[in-house]
Formats: sequence, structure tokens, C-alpha cells
Amino acid sequence: MEERLQKIIARAGLASRRHAEEMITSGLVTVNGRVVTELGTKADESRDHIKVAGKLLRPETQKVYLILHKPTEVVSTLSDPEGRRSLRDLLHGVSERVFPVGRLEYHSSGLVLLTNDGDLANRILQAHHLPQTYHLKLKTLLTFEEIENLTRSTGARISRLRGKDSPWYVVTLSEARRDSLRNRLFQTGHPVEKMRRVGIAELELGSLAPGRHRALSSAEVASLGRALEGRQPARKPARRKA
Repeated sequence: MEERLQKIIARAGLASRRHAEEMITSGLVTVNGRVVTELGTKADESRDHIKVAGKLLRPETQKVYLILHKPTEVVSTLSDPEGRRSLRDLLHGVSERVFPVGRLEYHSSGLVLLTNDGDLANRILQAHHLPQTYHLKLKTLLTFEEIENLTRSTGARISRLRGKDSPWYVVTLSEARRDSLRNRLFQTGHPVEKMRRVGIAELELGSLAPGRHRALSSAEVASLGRALEGRQPARKPARRKA
């Protein structure tokens, strides 16, 4: 069956669908020996000879889902032209080819999702409602009025976690509004000193140590799928009183 090339490449786990589109338009994909640069091109992976960056496409048979605790001063890519530490340096024992979904700044730390499931990665990258939770350390304390103004302007849910001098806050918002919140905090005299992502939808960083990674359970993968569909997580039935 013929499908769009970017979908085939994403399903094979070589890149997200968005990155696959960039690879196609850059001339890195060939079908039966012919360079293809048009995004609407279709192919049959069971019949056609498809190469991506010179390598023959072989669909992944097993989907891999990992979360990794990115330390600060590590780039959220698998390589870096400047020679800085990358996520690849932390993926000890992972033989499958996985790629990070989304980004986390160089000086930020916390949860990074990696997978070879291109379809899921593309859904996450296109989701505007998927909540992400951060711990932010600010230089100064926010007033209740400032919290209300930030909530109205960015949609963030903000509550103080601990401390009065250099306080920590728990913030939940969509990734698309993260930079807007950081900018508003800077403009109002509350620059962010530290940022740690601790959750994406129902996925939690928990006690995972910096630099370590673990596989997601099937329940966590299913929960992420429900969040992408906008459905609430299943609740456990209440116990009846005797």
C-alpha cells in the first residue's frame, strides 16, 4: 500500500514526521535510486527501495518509549556540532535508535521523552493542549496579583512549592506557552534561575536521577495516548463502605 514518504520514515523510527519532511525537502531521501524532494510523494515500503541519508530504510518492529532525566548543560539532541554533551552520551544500554520529542533548553534539566514511534512523536509535537509541569526557581517572590496576571496572560497554573528567598514554584502549562511565561517573568523582574521539567501529561520524572533513563510502562504509554486525545485518565472505582 502506498503512503506518504514522511509517514513511512516516521513509522520506521528514523525521525519525527516533521523532521522527516525536512529530510525529504533537503534531498536526503531516495526512492528506487531517485532523489525525492516533494512532500506529497508516496511509496510502498514493502515494494520500493527507500533510502534515508544513504541508509536503507528498515521499519522498526518494536516500539521503544523512554524518559530521561536531562542534567543541565546537555543539549536536547543526539549530537552537537560544538562538541557539547548530548543525549546520546546518556543512553547507555539502549541499542535501538530513538530520538527526543520536543526540546529542553541547554541550561534546563528534567524529563525528556525519547522514542522510535514517529507517529506518536508527531502527535505530541502537534498537540497544543498537552500539559507540562515544571519546577521554577525565581530570584524573588511573586505576589498574588502577579500570579493572577501571569495566569491570565499565559494560561499557566502557578503555586509556590517552597522558600521565600529564591523561591521554587510549580508551574503547569503547554510547551507552546513556556517561552512566553519565561519572558513575562523576566520583564516583571522575576528572572528564572533554574527550570526543571517534572511531568508531561501523566508522565512523571519522579525519583529518576539526573543522567539516568527508564522505559515507560504500557500503562504510561496508554495514558499518554489518552492525553493526546483529550481524554481524562481512568479513575479507580471508589471502595464501598461496609
